[in-house]
Amino acid sequence: MLSVDGDADAAVEARIRTGWNKFRQLVPLLTNRDISIRKGRLYSSCVRSSMLHGSETWPVRKENEVALQHAEIRMRRWMCNVKVKDRVPSKKLRERLGIDDIILILQQNRLRWYGHALRKEDTDWCTSWSGTLHLIFHTFLHPKRTWTEVVQKDCQARSLNRVDAMDRGRWKKLIKTG
Repeated sequence: MLSVDGDADAAVEARIRTGWNKFRQLVPLLTNRDISIRKGRLYSSCVRSSMLHGSETWPVRKENEVALQHAEIRMRRWMCNVKVKDRVPSKKLRERLGIDDIILILQQNRLRWYGHALRKEDTDWCTSWSGTLHLIFHTFLHPKRTWTEVVQKDCQARSLNRVDAMDRGRWKKLIKTG
């Protein structure tokens, strides 16, 4: 789901709504102090995964990342029963729940998909289909920021290259180290 400009705004907004719906379904478990479950794990597997579903292909902008972070911060505060006026840093809440930053996970998802696409053979349907999508994007839509640009920026930030992606095990370790 992309806008006419090729942005991921509509997709991000829809996924945030989906995440909130899932969160509200799980509020009794996520906020109950008497239940000794790993709330961070439950949150990551149910809520966050629904928020980031399909994020591997989003050409996200800074505004999209901020919207995702803002939604997640509100959810974490709700889960930990911490108000903004309590002035508890968001990083502390993340550590308490044992979860990583959503932007880091979003970047790992993109890089995982990028490595997968690079390892595909030229005759694979996935490679030819992505080439067709690339052509459509650059010929007709001219998005403000393409997925390829986002992934290249991710690779530069982590000092990764195409050669690293050819070794699946090594690539997996490199993108997890964030």
